[in-house]
Amino acid sequence: MSDRSISYPGGGKAPPEVSAAPGNSAPTRPWPSSRSAWYVAILLMLANTLAFVDRQALALLVEPIKQDLKISDTAISLLYGLSFTLFYVAVGLPVARIADRSSRRNIIAGSIFVWSICTSLCGVARSFGGLFLARVGVGAGEGGLTPAAYSLLADYFPKKKLAAAMGVYQMGLYIGGASALVIGGLISSIIPPSSIVTVLVLGSLKGWEVVFLLLGLPGIILSLLCFTIREPARQGAGAAQASVSLGEFFGHVGTRWRSYVGIALGFALMILCGNGTTVWIPAFFARAFGWSTAEVGQYYGPVVFVCGTSGALAGGFFASWLRRRGYADANLRAALIGFSILVPLSVGFPLMPTAGLALTMIALMNFFAGFNFGGGLAALQELTPNRMRALVSAMYMLTINLIGAALGPMAIALCTDYVFADPQRLPQAISLVCAIASPLSVLVLWTGLRDYRQRMTEIGGGGVETAL
Repeated sequence: MSDRSISYPGGGKAPPEVSAAPGNSAPTRPWPSSRSAWYVAILLMLANTLAFVDRQALALLVEPIKQDLKISDTAISLLYGLSFTLFYVAVGLPVARIADRSSRRNIIAGSIFVWSICTSLCGVARSFGGLFLARVGVGAGEGGLTPAAYSLLADYFPKKKLAAAMGVYQMGLYIGGASALVIGGLISSIIPPSSIVTVLVLGSLKGWEVVFLLLGLPGIILSLLCFTIREPARQGAGAAQASVSLGEFFGHVGTRWRSYVGIALGFALMILCGNGTTVWIPAFFARAFGWSTAEVGQYYGPVVFVCGTSGALAGGFFASWLRRRGYADANLRAALIGFSILVPLSVGFPLMPTAGLALTMIALMNFFAGFNFGGGLAALQELTPNRMRALVSAMYMLTINLIGAALGPMAIALCTDYVFADPQRLPQAISLVCAIASPLSVLVLWTGLRDYRQRMTEIGGGGVETAL
């Protein structure tokens, strides 16, 4: 049996997908129950939430960290982007290779534990170098989560539900970002970031160090809770194989490179704008409108929570709805809509004359940024045989982290430090970077969409169950 489609006529419910590899027959594998599948999706969403709480906390604390460590905007961008990306990249690919062969649940639990410990270590770092190394550890831990989580979800949800499940998982990005802002803002209103706090055993700490110390604790509990996840039977093409050689992997990717490049590079450029703005929006409100850390948490945090999570949920279910309507390219079609709407929002919000108008555009930007992920991530999984999914996901994460996570914050910082040579010109720096990267993301995703549509049409992707 090949990895091409098996179509089921009549519009009725398709039989369970068949796991197959070229040249091998495989038994039908039943899908896990809907109840257990959504339990896993929610638990993984909570893990993603904690990942982004730990990542976003640094953005809220930019100004006090700059003052205490006496560093520039560019140095802050290195703490947020490069430090995180270095070991995220180094760990992600080998861990993904292991995830395609062994227990993804164990990898997820271990990853959460590692990054949570390293987040707390950020609270006891007393120098730029120490904080940089702790952030490297956070990236190393988080490098194991997403590739394993994507692969696990693709074995818990059939294709017609996968985009919705991916949307739920990606809600964690916005819940985490919002929680970091709100919780960090609340802590900052009680313990000002620059105040001195005496902590048992650790001695005197600054308020911002206490924030990091506390944020690492919930992840230790969640890592234990992840052991309630059951490793599901692998579904789709290649599931019966124990492993796939790197030659087979690169051969598969090479035949579909336009789709993979379009998805990975398109999302990387979108995330360059998203990550860049995420890091600098708290500082933007502080510099342009005089907001305090507590005010940023109070007003911006709920916007990220409500608009980002609703966008991720709506986009995933919208892509699944398009799939049921028979669109072979449903998943990337939904993402392209969101990408296009983001262009004027990301370029325009920093130039608004009032904080209220800027916040309104940021709210819409968060909604349509979240809107894209469910379909985009589902498209990545349905293009890929089972035993390659974690590795493909890791290569996708490698691309978006090198381009989006590392370059996004740095590009804006370089503009403020060297193009405009004035930290107060942060709004213009944000707008300039987004004016270049955001239209490019639309163009690149569109080129990938054309090849993806052809692939999905060939394998019968228009609203029917197929063997991957």
